[in-house]
Amino acid sequence: MSPMPIPSNLSDARPQSATDQVFEALYIAIATLDLVPGEKISEADVAKKMGLSRQPVRDAFFRLSEMGFLRIRPQRATTISLISEQAILDAQFIRTALEVECLRAAVRNVTQDDLVVLDDIMVQQQAAVDTNDPRAFHAADDLFHRAICKIAGHPLAWNVIKDHKVHLERVRFLSLTFGAQLAFDDHMKILDALRVGDVERAEGALRDHLGHILDHIDTIRETNSEYFEPRAE
Repeated sequence: MSPMPIPSNLSDARPQSATDQVFEALYIAIATLDLVPGEKISEADVAKKMGLSRQPVRDAFFRLSEMGFLRIRPQRATTISLISEQAILDAQFIRTALEVECLRAAVRNVTQDDLVVLDDIMVQQQAAVDTNDPRAFHAADDLFHRAICKIAGHPLAWNVIKDHKVHLERVRFLSLTFGAQLAFDDHMKILDALRVGDVERAEGALRDHLGHILDHIDTIRETNSEYFEPRAE
């Protein structure tokens, strides 16, 4: 298997440190399947592409491997990890627990300015649906959920969620080929409940929204079986 080419968007990120720059760019590339499960990736190739030394790339690779995105084996090629269904279930559990509590707090805290921000994000999502742009929708989707954590007063909750949803992230992206409109509609239900201060309706809409991905796993696996770890016999 030949090494996977590094996508052009690796040069777009501008985080604070070189390691963060590599990490964020690779995270996005893997989550959006520019780098696909099972493909090889090289520290040297990434360093050359980004105009960096090997050390920050090595550090970013280690962080990604700790999160489950990369499989690093001594004396063998580093590869993008296959998608684990158990990891999806674990991530879904963690994400639901944290986001539900954040949403309940957000209902109490939300201001008119917050609603303006969320409305703007929904405009971005609608544009992505209209243009059939899953990458734009994926980015706006994250903005929506991160904004709710911020409104709740717990912005760090999103960092915890992000660190635990790597396998889930790729399945979410694959689902956008047929499920972006459903996700948009779910977000509108959450926002409508948030706008009127209905905690129970907001929580129900969020639980439904986050649960949809579990309904799609078999369909996604059927058409992308090479991306997944083998199921236990």
